[in-house]
Amino acid sequence: MRLFTAIDIPPDVKAALAALLDRHRPLAKLHWIPVEKLHITTKFIGEWPDQPEARLDELKQALASVKAPAPVDIVIRGLGRLPRVLYAAVEPNEALTALAAATELAVGVPAEDRADNRVYRPHITLARTRKRVPHVDLELSTIGSFRASSFALYLSAAGKYTKLQEFSLDI
Repeated sequence: MRLFTAIDIPPDVKAALAALLDRHRPLAKLHWIPVEKLHITTKFIGEWPDQPEARLDELKQALASVKAPAPVDIVIRGLGRLPRVLYAAVEPNEALTALAAATELAVGVPAEDRADNRVYRPHITLARTRKRVPHVDLELSTIGSFRASSFALYLSAAGKYTKLQEFSLDI
């Protein structure tokens, strides 16, 4: 059972991202992520331990206790790339970083095993490749913005994301 928590992107911002993808799709042979799957991961949990169904309620209760210290305002500005990922950059802010940290603490799963695993870098994965991402002119304009009102627990299986539960970010 492969799990993650994420902030969903509202339809108007997804429409702006879809237009961005339409402009960039012809420029590079990449595995483009379908617009309906775009999200901002707050915590990649990964493979849940033995007997995952038995402990799923425990995980949901822990996530229900997560609160944001302030409104979580999201600003998506520009594109970036890692060796195998093209992404839309999400401007980090204290509330979003605190939400990610509180989520990590609630689930009790350490940060991913990466050189920079101590730093939360919010982003929206737009495309992946097994090779290196080719040079793409990185746009720096604002793509969209919104205030997050919730985050959700997702199951990732067979290339599909299933929302298991949504958690309110009432401030």
